[in-house]
Amino acid sequence: KQWYQRRVRAVHGADVMQACHVLLGYPVVEQVFTDLEVFAALFACAIHDVDHPGLSNQFLSTTSNELAILYNDHAVLENHHLATAFKFLQEDELNWANEMPDKQKGLLRKMVIDLVLATDMSKHLSLMADIKTTVESSKVAHNGKLVLESYNERMLVLQGIVHSCDISSATKSLPIYRAWTEKIIEEFFQQGDRERELGLPISPMCDRCNPSIEKSQVGFIDFIVLPLWETLGELMFPFCQEMLNQLNENRNYYFNRIPESPRCSISDPPSEQERNNLSAVSEKRKNSRGKIAELDEKMSDLSSIEEESFASDST
Repeated sequence: KQWYQRRVRAVHGADVMQACHVLLGYPVVEQVFTDLEVFAALFACAIHDVDHPGLSNQFLSTTSNELAILYNDHAVLENHHLATAFKFLQEDELNWANEMPDKQKGLLRKMVIDLVLATDMSKHLSLMADIKTTVESSKVAHNGKLVLESYNERMLVLQGIVHSCDISSATKSLPIYRAWTEKIIEEFFQQGDRERELGLPISPMCDRCNPSIEKSQVGFIDFIVLPLWETLGELMFPFCQEMLNQLNENRNYYFNRIPESPRCSISDPPSEQERNNLSAVSEKRKNSRGKIAELDEKMSDLSSIEEESFASDST
């Protein structure tokens, strides 16, 4: 089981690093960051989940886990990933940074720490708000061009890119997204099993006896992934449009599979009021799906127009 978890984490690290490599290669940001900053982002992606125990920060703190005690309940997992990775680098055969100048090595370490700590989901909303403010201010001050003059500004946008890549599975093709969803949901269920054994309240999305996979994925996209990637899309327009289109398709896939209603027992049929409520919910859902289908068509048309315009500009 431990070997399987480590393999999944290794594949996830490689997947996140590859996504980051793609984003940092887009022309709009390619000239913004230094080589050392790009390398720090790629390395942070590779190690951001190393030695993950498959449990949340909240669970570790609630159960007074030794990691939570060590890091005083603050970004417990993120601090552990960093400490483990840098401890590996102390071994001679793994210390690729040994030949770097001390000043450069210290700056690299500082950047990697800042980037990995930003993957803590508890920082998601504040990080997204700060990125929006920074990018908008930069474009207003430089006639629509992204210019990040200070270290803090560049690091903030890099944090957003790394964090976006960490949750980028929802922007991948549906088979890949479904495969990652199955893995993470099973990990959640295993934590829920432990919470049940310990008599603790079962965390959201962790109860295998009351699964809500479809709803959880729609909510995850609507409130976490989509707002962040829309911000990224504005920053890198039009290069993220393909990811946003795929994200919307994946959202529709899970939305259309949300159960219409709980199954009713034959011996205990629903009342007339319950039937009316279920009919109203069903009609509302049909209307919502129709609006989403219209939006999909508009987005598709817009995407094709943008691609034609971009192609003509390039020629």
